[in-house]
Formats: sequence, C-alpha cells, structure tokens
Amino acid sequence: MSDPQTVRAEINTETPQTSGEDDTSALRSNTQPELHLSLQYFSVFLPQGYPESVSDDYLQYQFWDTVQAFSSSLSGTLATQASLKGVGVGNQEATVAAATVTWLLRDGAGMLGRILFAWQKGTKLDSEAKKWRLFADVLNDIALFMEILAPYFPACFTLIVCTAGIFKSIVGVAGGATRAALTVHQARRDNMADISAKDGSQETLVNLAGLLVSLILIPLVTDNPVLTLSIFFLFTALHLFANYKAVRSVVMETFNEARLSIVLQQYLRDKRILSPLEGNQREPVFLGKIIINVMCSSVFNASEL
Repeated sequence: MSDPQTVRAEINTETPQTSGEDDTSALRSNTQPELHLSLQYFSVFLPQGYPESVSDDYLQYQFWDTVQAFSSSLSGTLATQASLKGVGVGNQEATVAAATVTWLLRDGAGMLGRILFAWQKGTKLDSEAKKWRLFADVLNDIALFMEILAPYFPACFTLIVCTAGIFKSIVGVAGGATRAALTVHQARRDNMADISAKDGSQETLVNLAGLLVSLILIPLVTDNPVLTLSIFFLFTALHLFANYKAVRSVVMETFNEARLSIVLQQYLRDKRILSPLEGNQREPVFLGKIIINVMCSSVFNASEL
C-alpha cells in the first residue's frame, strides 16, 4: 500500500506538467487564426512560392508600384470629374448629342494614337522597359492635367480632351508592354501568368482603396478649383516619385544598349566588371528629348489622318 505523502507528491509533480501543456495548446490555438490569415493574404496577393518564385527586387518594386497606383487613382478621379463637367454634366444648356460626339472624338483620337505609337516605338519597349515605363507615367500625369484644365477653356475643350486621349492611349501601350517585360524579369519558375494575375489583384485592391478615398474627396473639391489643383499636384508629385523609385529598384540581369555601354566603359577604364546591381544603378531612366518628340509626332500624325 502506498504512503499518502508519496501519493500527494506524485500528484503535485504531475499537475504543473498538465497546466503547461494546456498553456501551450491555448497559445497554439490563439496563433493559428493569425497564421491562417497571413497565409491567406500571401495566397491571394502574392505569387505561389513567394519569395523563391520571383526576383529579388519583386517586393520593393511592387511596394512602389502600389503607391503610384493609389496616387494615380485619386488623380484620375479629379480628371474624370473635370471631364464630366466639361461635357455638360450639371449644365442644363448642354445636349446629350454634343457630349456623345466629344466622347467619341476623344476615343477615336486615342485609338489612332495607340496604333501609331505601337507602330513607331513597339520594338523599343522591351530593351528600354524602365525608361518607357517612367515615360508612360509622366505622360499619364500630363494627360490628367490637361483634362482638369479643359473645362476652363470651352472653345478648345474638344481639342484638349482629344489630345489627352492620344496621350492616354500611348500610356496604355507603353505601360502594358513594359509591364509584360518586367513580368518576364520577375518570373523565376516560368510563372509569368501567376505573377501577372496577382499583380492584377494587387492593383484592384489599390483601386478599391482609391475609390473609397475618392468618395470622401470629391465633395470637398467640387466647385473649388484651387483645392482641386492643389490636391492634384500633391498626388502627382507622389506618383512621379513612386514611379522613379519603382524603376530604380528593378535590377535587370540582361544587357540592353545602355547597360552594355556602361559595363564596357567601366571595364576599359579599370578592367573591372560591374555587377548587375551596379550596372542598373548607373543606367539612365529618363528618355529626355524623346518624350517631346513622341508627343508631338503622335498629335501631328493623328491630325493628318
């Protein structure tokens, strides 16, 4: 027969172990929902196998791309409000036919601009993806600014919005083509489709956030041109800065004309071969005079047709 003191000692030594196991189980049960939500987020907005399935610069690029998309969404809302005001929304003297004609002319001019730009510059978009990506976003801001100013020049409203439509069509071609080139660079497991799809999900989420903010913003800026322009310039500055940081974060591992020239010049100077990171950091990302030439030629060619 066991001694009562021995029995009590055994009970006392077993009790803390049971309590510790309960605490561990409770901790696991509390952390499992958080872990589950984290895994759900990764599966919805990031490519499968992240981060091994994408390039090292993926996260930094996507962060800045998200910032620029959000600011561009808000700027686009201000431009859309101005365009609707320019075609006669809220004006009893405006006719539906006149507004429809203006909208059709704008869309038609944009279609012509899209075709001409793809014909003239389509072969340059792969090798100079970073330059044309930044160019597209600068041109998009110019087009939005023109649309905001258009209602204040009624005599030239149609011409202004048609020109802005041409610029936006160029943005669509350049932005879409360069995004495809960057997707090829980011894919590490032949997962271009997955990266492209998740990029679309990220952009949709950002646009949804921009839509919610726009619902608060629009009542504040209505019939207040000074505040409208101030907010537009603020978001435009953020948009351009984020785009510059985004293209600067990309580290291409192949040569184009600019990167090859930089590497060769360095090698001929001191026999040192630059790493991909060093070569990309020295690569210029601005097109300079090409921007003005493309804008002017697209407008003139569209007017001739």
